[in-house]
Amino acid sequence: YALYALQHRGQEACGIAVNDNNLITLVKDLGLVHEVFDEKTLSAMKGSIASGHVRYSTTGASIVENAQPLVLNYLKGTLALAHNGNITNASELRQSLQEGGAIFRSTTDSEVIACDIARERTHTSCVEDAILQTARKLKGGYALVIISPRKLIGVRDPLGLKPLCLGKRGDSYILASESCALTAVDAEFVRDILPGEIVTITENGIKSDSRLIEE
Repeated sequence: YALYALQHRGQEACGIAVNDNNLITLVKDLGLVHEVFDEKTLSAMKGSIASGHVRYSTTGASIVENAQPLVLNYLKGTLALAHNGNITNASELRQSLQEGGAIFRSTTDSEVIACDIARERTHTSCVEDAILQTARKLKGGYALVIISPRKLIGVRDPLGLKPLCLGKRGDSYILASESCALTAVDAEFVRDILPGEIVTITENGIKSDSRLIEE
């Protein structure tokens, strides 16, 4: 229902990733939400953390490989990323990652972000620090929603060029580009994520990290 409410943000492709005990199930394809998802497909997607995306391409071709969320399996586990925005230095970052041995399956700047986070994660004690290190390199406007094995993390660019808000329904938190997605699932609007803020949601609650704008 949240993706239906956000359909106006992109009609090219859509997808949902669900994390169930560290196993991420991903369904994505070209088309509108009602064309990609039906009751049978959704009923098979169970878990405690999920992210969804509707795509309007700004970088990369209109192919299913570029649909989001993007899911990576790497040394530290599994990572799913949904991205809204445009990274102006994506080409430079992609080249640097390729020189280090990275292999890309898509032509989007979103995969560049995901791959860089995965690489940084091998040198950090937690995924939030890896995300922070990657965010420091990014130029442009972006909002990110990231699933790690036990966390849902939201990031908004330091200039606040792309929107991201926080909602709550019962004991569950929701991150969305627009509050209409919250309304669609009977969640209450809590606040906008601040420019440069990184929020982490776990079963223990929510915490905020402002190091991206403090430095």
